[in-house]
Amino acid sequence: MGLTMTLADEVLGGSRRALARAITAVENDAASAQEVLAALFSHTGRAHLIGVTGSPGTGKSSLVNQLALEYRKRGKTIAIIAVDPTSPFTGGAILGDRIRMRDLSGDSGVFIRSMATRGSLGGLARATADVVKVLDAAGFDLIMIETVGAGQSEVDIARHAHTVLVIETPGMGDDVQAIKAGILEIADILVVNKSDDPRIQNAVRALKAMLDLAHPGEQRMEMHHGKLMQAAMLPPQPAESGTAWEIPLITTNALTGEGVAEVADSIETHRAYLRDSGEMQRRERARIASELEAMLREVLVTRLLAAVSQDEIAALVEQIAQRDITPQKAVDALLMHLNAVRS
Repeated sequence: MGLTMTLADEVLGGSRRALARAITAVENDAASAQEVLAALFSHTGRAHLIGVTGSPGTGKSSLVNQLALEYRKRGKTIAIIAVDPTSPFTGGAILGDRIRMRDLSGDSGVFIRSMATRGSLGGLARATADVVKVLDAAGFDLIMIETVGAGQSEVDIARHAHTVLVIETPGMGDDVQAIKAGILEIADILVVNKSDDPRIQNAVRALKAMLDLAHPGEQRMEMHHGKLMQAAMLPPQPAESGTAWEIPLITTNALTGEGVAEVADSIETHRAYLRDSGEMQRRERARIASELEAMLREVLVTRLLAAVSQDEIAALVEQIAQRDITPQKAVDALLMHLNAVRS
């Protein structure tokens, strides 16, 4: 316990080495991880969480790099979680933080960590929420979560961030692909990167038309287990001005930095809107509820598998394959093991 508390104290004291060790413990689900998180938890809830998502090739990493540089000019500290695809050989992130965002290397106000998805859906590693807590407790002003760019499942970012940036580029195929994939529904700020592309105006017009189809004041919707459901904990309240948030559409060039300051300004404007309207409180509770549900599901599945032998599961699989029982009947039979454990 003493060593665990020392690690937490070192994180709170600003030790980069301790921060890296704590994140590694969380990623690997080490025995000390939950104790470290418990010690840090009361120091969380201060950072603004920014999700950056979009299709592969839209320049998300370059834009995150430019945003970090812009925020450093403004005196803000930044932590970046880059969720990368998992290597099929090592289980680690294919793209490491050592080969990305080199402009930020050596800056004590920036911390970059690559995480492997390890098969998680939604473009986010399973441990992302806990890593965010560690970085939040470490005192960073903003935490940016950059996803792998996996298409429709990217909407999972909406449950982890306060402000979601959706990055699009001209000529990425079907003009309506983004809205078909459910991406635009979770955007708080829409960015069209690669503004030097001659097709930029066509892309902007198409996206503006899509935004115009949305109903003003509509409650934010999120993908949840494959269904669109309201993240209901608190009802959304209109801002003091009486108007709902209007999604800004900003063109950028991540190579030159064009438009990046405007994106940073929009993030700050959205943060103020969330605070003044009461939406921040609702989103935070929705985020916590989603995290709690995910943790509960994981614990229950772990307990169930510990109570059931592989032979029993194999027997049920065979019965389903032979059409002797339905999958629901098999689930009911497995759940009886949990009831037996509780009794």
